[in-house]
Amino acid sequence: MEKGLARHFALLGALIVYLILCSRVFALPLDREAIARMIVPPYALGEPVNEKGVWTLLNSGGAEAGYVFETGPLAPLPGFSGAPINMLVTIDRDGRFLDVKLVSHNEPIFVSGLGEAPLRAFLEQYRGHSIREPMVVGTPYGAGGSGSDLVFLDGVTKATASVRIAHESILAATLAVAREKMQGVTSGPPVHPDPAIIEAFDWTMLVERGLARNLKVTNAELDAAFKGTIWADDDPEATDDPSSFFLDLWVIDIGPPSIARAVLGEESLADLQRLLGVSPDDEPILVIDAGRHHLVSTDFVRNTAPDRLAAVQDGLPVALRDADMTVETLDGVPQGTTMILRIDRRLGFDPTREWTLSAQAVRAHGMLKPEMGSTHFPLSLKADATFFVHPEAPTVRPPWQASIIDRKWDMALLSLMLAGLLGAVGPGMQELAAPKVLRPARLVFLAGVVGFVGWWGQGQLSIVTPLALLRTASGGGNLAVLLYDPFSLLIWGAAIVGFVLWGRGFFCGWLCPFGAMQEFAHHIGRLLRLPQWNPSPIWDRRLKAGTWLSLAALVTVAFIAPDKAETAAEIEPFKTAVTTLFQREWYYVAYAAFWLLLAMVTFKGFCRYVCPLGALMALGGFLRLRNWIPRRLECGTPCQLCRVRCPYGAIRKSGAIAYSECFQCLDCVSIHDDPTQCVPLVLAGRKRPALPVSRTEARA
Repeated sequence: MEKGLARHFALLGALIVYLILCSRVFALPLDREAIARMIVPPYALGEPVNEKGVWTLLNSGGAEAGYVFETGPLAPLPGFSGAPINMLVTIDRDGRFLDVKLVSHNEPIFVSGLGEAPLRAFLEQYRGHSIREPMVVGTPYGAGGSGSDLVFLDGVTKATASVRIAHESILAATLAVAREKMQGVTSGPPVHPDPAIIEAFDWTMLVERGLARNLKVTNAELDAAFKGTIWADDDPEATDDPSSFFLDLWVIDIGPPSIARAVLGEESLADLQRLLGVSPDDEPILVIDAGRHHLVSTDFVRNTAPDRLAAVQDGLPVALRDADMTVETLDGVPQGTTMILRIDRRLGFDPTREWTLSAQAVRAHGMLKPEMGSTHFPLSLKADATFFVHPEAPTVRPPWQASIIDRKWDMALLSLMLAGLLGAVGPGMQELAAPKVLRPARLVFLAGVVGFVGWWGQGQLSIVTPLALLRTASGGGNLAVLLYDPFSLLIWGAAIVGFVLWGRGFFCGWLCPFGAMQEFAHHIGRLLRLPQWNPSPIWDRRLKAGTWLSLAALVTVAFIAPDKAETAAEIEPFKTAVTTLFQREWYYVAYAAFWLLLAMVTFKGFCRYVCPLGALMALGGFLRLRNWIPRRLECGTPCQLCRVRCPYGAIRKSGAIAYSECFQCLDCVSIHDDPTQCVPLVLAGRKRPALPVSRTEARA
């Protein structure tokens, strides 16, 4: 049988190598029509920016409003299926997310387990957030509690690893577009006024400290700006009084409380505080124009962007908005047209770095259909950093590290379970295998595997993961996807250690939640006195080839028809019975229930005859370095007790152990060490006091 398994291994390996060399899967960007259908009005799709699926976004007036792009071509991070999760991201010119839509994916948990609804709901959380904000998936940890600068996005229970991959893809793709198209876009917490800084100022002191800045433009300078144009003579008032001021503009950042108290009257100060209580991320800017410019046109609507003022920082426009407040200033403050403007610091505006406020001068030429002309007068501004807090950018942990921290207690308990199991089936195997200890200890541990490892920890290993790794390796990817689910990765590590020490049995016999559920079903069947049905030895060997056939079929589907791989992997009932706790469509539930009901009369039928993961574990078992099950010369000749009682059919007539089929239940070890059960020991005890010396089966 071992030679037969070796042949299976060689054939399967050849098939995998062939498929890796012959199949490559590439995701092509969506065409224009497909993307246009996904754009939500009043926006519309513009022109392509590059060959990587980036397009311009147009507003209702046809002006450029942002960018549209797919994450797949820009950041093809492989998911658990080996293929990227592709999403369509829409952002405005300030780097704020307008929408994130799911385009395509092959994540097993969302294909048919939980369905796509939870993933789509997760993506809706990005709307309104900015790429400048440090966003993470999970719950607050460490200092990230109340008041943290981190933005926490709620993950999807039972699918945290998959949404972390989606999140990293969104950020990587968006930052790639931002760096190319929006220079100056950075991520980090915005500065804000420090309320602890208290200083007493009057208007003169504000001017001397440079906290109040002034821009003066005379009528003569205005005429000079329009000189040589058709609008040169269209402002008689400027021509008649060239020395008077067209623009006498004062600008004061009144975000710091000390400065606000130096310029605003009591009522206006109270109004400002109420405004900042509602919009704490707004930076208020007081503008006063003592000239004839008047700040805005006669058509201006309050609480909107001023139509005669504009601002720029780092080459990007700064969004100004009227605070819609009646402003009363203190004595000594210049009088004129006053307005308080609001600038959202979350969009990257930093008042402590240089920025420019421009006042627009407009002239009309002609009577019936006048032709409009304009010029701008800029004023460079920079607030005193003393009055502001510059928070350090919070450290966003790498996704793998955040995953471990989020599940640190689960990981700690799992580590204790694995360490205890290693000790129990290793140095303590003889004590564990004692007849009065083995069954209760095993059932208690398997209950923990079903409840904690399976339903709570979502640690049911699946053939989907190794198949995805094969596809990722064939496409030149990496294995980083495993780090998004450290709980399952720890179990994979334990299974690999088990390969070397015991073969496949360490995982299949002790750590597989669905296998444990089948074992409990078997014991229930025995309690109900249901008749037991087991195939004959010949048919048992034939049926065991089913695991190899299912594995070969899944490998073939994964490479030839990767979009069907997750559906084909439903041959495993793990997702239904463990991941979703039977909360699925009836046919999936019926399929999983069939195998559990069958286990009541046929011991672990799925594990022995169908499980593709079991076939892979059997291949891993070839790494086994020793034959650890003790044997005697009499085992097989003439004693057949262990073979008859082995529920897996893993003991040959010769008494040899087929480790590729052994699930490490320790029943044969219990019999071997029990002088009341082991036939050679019973016979030896009748003949003489001295017991024969045991020997261990020769190394394979």
